[in-house]
Amino acid sequence: MYIIILQNQVLRCSNLMKKNSYSYDELISCGNGGLFGPGNAKLPLPPMLMFDRITEINDNNGAFKKGSLKAELDIKKDMWFFDCHFKEDPVMPGCLGLDAMWQLVGFYLGWIGNPGKGRALGVGTVKFTGEVLQDVKLVKYEIDMKKIMSPGGTTVGLANGVVSADGKKIYSAESLKVGLFK
Repeated sequence: MYIIILQNQVLRCSNLMKKNSYSYDELISCGNGGLFGPGNAKLPLPPMLMFDRITEINDNNGAFKKGSLKAELDIKKDMWFFDCHFKEDPVMPGCLGLDAMWQLVGFYLGWIGNPGKGRALGVGTVKFTGEVLQDVKLVKYEIDMKKIMSPGGTTVGLANGVVSADGKKIYSAESLKVGLFK
């Protein structure tokens, strides 16, 4: 809960930064601790930040009506991972797409107002049916929140996610698990 005093009037707002989309600069601010406050959820900074923008985030939509996110990554031929994975056979590591989904689940937990530092805790099932090569232009991530629990003061989120490359589904993950720890 935030309290704002404006011309001697007290205004109460549940979450000042709760928007429905975020630009690259706002994601960088989150990585520097400027979005959810000190000691709370942060995104990794580049090069480990695996999306350029969150195009949609809400707390009541999605397959389970528990919230959803959509994000995008613009693929460029000179991205850091293409140089090392693999020599003369450049492909984005699948684990980076999985990490992007964990990043989004952690962001969501902070976005709905939960305190604590985010950590990936696991995943139920991951399937890779395609890959991100240098000729791909756009990677899209879609996350459907399944459940949010708060056992013993720690917040844990469960979600399902899908990764698409230029409109083709290439990865899916069930029961992505992220915790926020105080």
